[in-house]
Amino acid sequence: MPGMSRKTAIALAASASVALLATACTGQADSGASDDAAKETTLNFWHAWSAPAEVKAVKDLVAGFEKAHPHIQVNVVGNMTDDKINQALRAGGGKAPDVISSFTTNSVGKFCSSGALVDLNPFFEKSGIDPEKTFPKAMNEYTQFEGNRCAVPLLGDAYGLYYNKTAFEKAGITSPPKTWSEFEKVAEKLTIPQGNTYKQLGFMPNYHGWETTTEHYLGQFSPTYFDKDGKSNVGKDPAFEKAFTMQKKLVDALGGYRKLETYRSRLGDEWGPKHPFHTGQVAMQLDGEWRLGMALDTKPEFEIGVAPLPVPDDQADQYGKGYITGTIAGVAATSTKQNAAWELVKYMTTDTDAVVNFSNAIHNVPSTLAALKSPNLKYDPRFRTFLEIAADPNSTTAPASVNGGVYLTTIQEFGYDYESGKATDLKAGLKKTAEQIDTDIAQAK
Repeated sequence: MPGMSRKTAIALAASASVALLATACTGQADSGASDDAAKETTLNFWHAWSAPAEVKAVKDLVAGFEKAHPHIQVNVVGNMTDDKINQALRAGGGKAPDVISSFTTNSVGKFCSSGALVDLNPFFEKSGIDPEKTFPKAMNEYTQFEGNRCAVPLLGDAYGLYYNKTAFEKAGITSPPKTWSEFEKVAEKLTIPQGNTYKQLGFMPNYHGWETTTEHYLGQFSPTYFDKDGKSNVGKDPAFEKAFTMQKKLVDALGGYRKLETYRSRLGDEWGPKHPFHTGQVAMQLDGEWRLGMALDTKPEFEIGVAPLPVPDDQADQYGKGYITGTIAGVAATSTKQNAAWELVKYMTTDTDAVVNFSNAIHNVPSTLAALKSPNLKYDPRFRTFLEIAADPNSTTAPASVNGGVYLTTIQEFGYDYESGKATDLKAGLKKTAEQIDTDIAQAK
């Protein structure tokens, strides 16, 4: 989905759905769904897409299912936020969804722990499908919580590095940087000062800088967010300290927090045609696969390059990995048609042709290993970078939590304090952040 839709969905889900799902004691189904999926029936499918081309793509996806399953009709309802979905899952009834899709993986922990969506492991077993061999590793991880696979990936997003090839050539840079130490040198070389500001900034490292969030940076360091007891690892795993140190070094090297924030405040909107990467005001950009099409639509006056994000110097052999997230689908626990609902979910998420065609239509990353290799995928050659990142077994995601993405917000808040100089003791700050995360999770339980 376009970044704008996802970002809005994540922001809403992190706040609105916590309270809703906390009380959604719908009860977990046990694979003993009693409906006959071979009989005539009608399903309700709620999704979040709203742009006309995306809505059409969903209708085409469902039409393919109905053609293969003529006895099952599907009522499709679009532009459904997690807020609306959660309320309907709690209420149940004939008009409630049997199948849902959400733009944010942050809700998986809540969907699973509350019992709002059924555990799909028994359905996979009955269908003879092995999720471990069907979906990329990171997507497998973000669709389950504590052994409960209550969701399935339905296309994904992969994060990489966009760079201004023309600016690279002018600066004498022959290839994109592969490690963070190389990246810092390249970012400095691409930065052209102009008085107290910049004519061109090599990279905007600040955590408020669009997609340069703590979780996207951290993805390249492969951190372990929680230990085996479910306690926050933020103050113990050295990956966190390394990631924060690297980002702060970048901020200082490129002019300092205040100067960078002043420049950022004058730049164009992330979702508009005047995005600073499109205009050449920023030469490199951490972003998702959707940025390529958005940038090309503005007809930039330079050639766009795409590469994986750099990795820590001591993980140079893992160059090519990235941060993965995506849309999820699931079956409502309140549905009385769970076997039929599973047939729809199974088709949308595991049928190779269906996944490929949907990916071609909305330009997201396919979510099965087979679809990622399909010769029927249609894409700009540069898009292949994101397909490879999605398939890379070293690629990472943020694990599900009982209170959704609250722990990620807590880490990000500390990031704001640390990069700005408000917090100066990194070790103490990470330890305090971990304590806050543990307190929040304990309260949610």
